[in-house]
Amino acid sequence: MNKGPVSNFIQHHYRHFNAAALMDASKGYETHLLEGGKMMVTLAGAMSTAELGISLAEMIRQDKVHIISCTGANLEEDVMNLVAHSHYKRVPNYRDLTPQEEWDLLENHYNRVTDTCIPEEEAFRRLQKHLVKQWNDAEAKGERYFPHEFLYKTVLSGELEQYYEIDPKDSWIVAAAEKIFPLFVRAGKIARREIFLPVM
Repeated sequence: MNKGPVSNFIQHHYRHFNAAALMDASKGYETHLLEGGKMMVTLAGAMSTAELGISLAEMIRQDKVHIISCTGANLEEDVMNLVAHSHYKRVPNYRDLTPQEEWDLLENHYNRVTDTCIPEEEAFRRLQKHLVKQWNDAEAKGERYFPHEFLYKTVLSGELEQYYEIDPKDSWIVAAAEKIFPLFVRAGKIARREIFLPVM
């Protein structure tokens, strides 16, 4: 495998202790892939909100990851970042918010994930009409799909392109949809996200 600048940096600087263990793990990962092994990535926490897609999407495209297990929140938050990125609101002092300040954010339709607020109108509601259309179409045909398959269908339909606010190459859901990538979606903490849980 060709070594990029990050690999070269790690190889030169990560020589001892836990840094060396990371280097050993990296070499093991590389060997595993070169021998035809498959790699599964598990996502929990707010990794998609933290824009993990910038690196994960490329790993999917390069066949360095072959299956993902993630929370429902990570699934939807990557797509929300894709269509509402410029409307996100940072709250650096989130640890010091008063109950009233928390309430004010909620009343102004901001759903806080640690130090970042996802805008309800531009993210949740923007996607809602397109997802509901996919759910209704499936129900009319008597078809059933997993949550990630509904998102794949929505992304692949091209209907969301009018809203794109980041380069789609930085969305791991776009990369996964294009490969019809296998996902296992598990329940996580879901707050005010009922629109993403179809009941059919």
